[in-house]
Amino acid sequence: MRHTWRWFGPIDKVSVQDAAQAGAEGIVSALHHIPTGDVWPEAEIAKRHEEIKAGGLFWDVVESVPVSESIKTQTGDWRPHISNWQETLRRLSASGIRTVCYNFMPVLDWTRTDLRWTARHGAKAMRFDLIDFVAFDLNLLKRPGASEDYDEAIREKATKRFAEMPEERRTALSKNVGAGLPGSADSYTLPQLLELLKTYSGISRERLQQNLIDFLSEVTPVAEQVGINICAHPDDPPWALLGLPRILSTEADYLHMLNAVDSRANGVTFCTGSLGARAANDLPAMVKRLAPRIHFIHLRNVHREEAGTPCSFFEDEHLEGDTDMVAVIAELLSEERRRKAEGRADHQIPMRPDHGQEILDDLKRGAQPGYPAIGRLKGLAELRGIERALSHRQYGLR
Repeated sequence: MRHTWRWFGPIDKVSVQDAAQAGAEGIVSALHHIPTGDVWPEAEIAKRHEEIKAGGLFWDVVESVPVSESIKTQTGDWRPHISNWQETLRRLSASGIRTVCYNFMPVLDWTRTDLRWTARHGAKAMRFDLIDFVAFDLNLLKRPGASEDYDEAIREKATKRFAEMPEERRTALSKNVGAGLPGSADSYTLPQLLELLKTYSGISRERLQQNLIDFLSEVTPVAEQVGINICAHPDDPPWALLGLPRILSTEADYLHMLNAVDSRANGVTFCTGSLGARAANDLPAMVKRLAPRIHFIHLRNVHREEAGTPCSFFEDEHLEGDTDMVAVIAELLSEERRRKAEGRADHQIPMRPDHGQEILDDLKRGAQPGYPAIGRLKGLAELRGIERALSHRQYGLR
């Protein structure tokens, strides 16, 4: 695998040079300051390349070119936005980019109730507390019809939790849930979030799946022409939230997308953390079956705090949690060997150590939540060690 590192640009408190010292070979970045739906300017793309080169690495993967809510709902300027997405692919390809990640989650990107929850040994981790989230939905957001989405036992727990919740926690909860895309300056107030939810009124899960296929039918041919692999990130968490449908939460969801637009350029961002929050997902088996279309890998681990879906979970250390990381990496290495034997130019799949707990000096740095320097360095070192052991000529897999 090619070891990469997410960098949010000059505002990031973890530098490109830090990433290089941690062992990264390439950078994953995006132009978060460009409004969603606009074409990315060539000058800004070139500037980001130069900023990364100045730190000693190269820009390997774009994460993400955002897909606008207009495209997802097929309303407003959705057709011009698709044209702009296509043009951005052309410009990125001309600059040397070959992998572009995106997501199709409605309104919210990854959703957490805690951005710096205290884990064992005093480390800080991101966490999704199901009862806190329901308390937010019922009592802070006050979404119409929300009570119908939860059973009586969960509603009672959420009501009790909210009654005991101090005001500062209520404020933090609203801010955390409405935080928006990582790296983005966007965030939502409660009234703004309610208005956005209204735009999905009448859009079923099947309709959103078709809108994704319609989007891919337009952009995949351009990706093929310019030599870019586009890859969809899974839902995080992988279940419906706030009455919104989620359509990339399971293997069946991905197969529906991949079969509908059957091109190697149309692929998967395989995120073990997002998919691992759903107990029924067998991640090593999913890697094995989806392997030819996996273009980008996020390796992280979550610990599910109770059985069933949905559930509470937190971001665990990379080799802890509920995902068998050794088995996942073994399947990925097997796919890379198969691609190399085929002569594929993309046989080495870019991987990044996703998220990480804040430890040691991370606790003072104040980096983007989930993206500390030392916590990710530790994760990358552990993942790289597994890869090296599994690839060893004497002891490794053949």
